[in-house]
Amino acid sequence: MVWISGLLPYGKATQVFERIGHRQVPVWSLWNQTQHHGARLKAYVEQRNECVGVERVKLPPAGCDHSRRKGISMDGGMVNIREEGWKEVKVGTVFDVDIHLERDQETHDLVERPHGVNMEYTAVLGSVDEFAPSIWALAWRHSIPIATDSSVVADGAEWIWNLADDLFPDSVQVVDWYHACEHLAEASHVLYPNDDAAAKRWFRRGCTRLYRGEIHKITQRLDKAGHADQSHYFHTHKRRMQYQTCLEEGYPIGSGTVESGVKQFKERLTGAGMRWSRRSAEEMLIIRGAVMAQRFDALWDAA
Repeated sequence: MVWISGLLPYGKATQVFERIGHRQVPVWSLWNQTQHHGARLKAYVEQRNECVGVERVKLPPAGCDHSRRKGISMDGGMVNIREEGWKEVKVGTVFDVDIHLERDQETHDLVERPHGVNMEYTAVLGSVDEFAPSIWALAWRHSIPIATDSSVVADGAEWIWNLADDLFPDSVQVVDWYHACEHLAEASHVLYPNDDAAAKRWFRRGCTRLYRGEIHKITQRLDKAGHADQSHYFHTHKRRMQYQTCLEEGYPIGSGTVESGVKQFKERLTGAGMRWSRRSAEEMLIIRGAVMAQRFDALWDAA
């Protein structure tokens, strides 16, 4: 009951029971079981996270790192909480990085590109301080702190990069390529508000410069035109915008793994008319994350 409640809204879950299992299971019964066991699973996860807190773990001596390349990504999404309104859920994912051959969209050549595989997620309704132990515990279980190579890729949110500096100081940092391109497109229209053709030309040149890591050529043009608000983003993240180098060295430049995770959490928690108590939302985030990673049975048995 709890697994299917993490997969589908309660109403749809009852339909599955009736159609496939030929059983009539009331919505309130699904809700009650999910509440009961959700509290148990949440308590176990919190205790497990506490046991591997940053202050408690002991890293192995130098030279014992493993060679499996790892990735971390973080983002946020909104959930409607009763009597509170829309609140941010902070989502994190960790994954292995594999290299796959794919067709380059411009040259049509087969090229090697990094991709995230074996994703696992965590989501917390709360502050950065409340989210930090959860993403750290997930990273620890996946041996990221003892990986020879790892990277953090995300959008430009300040809280993400402050957390990355604190928890994963040795990881390569990459601002999501697509978010950077969106900022570049906005900057092009600020530079040429009445000339779409000129804006498109500057944007295309800017994309090439952005890809090559020539961020100074973008910021110089914006600063000279007096658009400090637009150039600030590129000044702030210029060391995280070495896209060509990152791809050549096998690091992902897109945060699609965590964006997909946010959508999957929202699919279960932000359906039409859904409003949650804070307790129910916190429990469902744990259940949903385990279902998404296909680790529900392991979590159920361990708790």
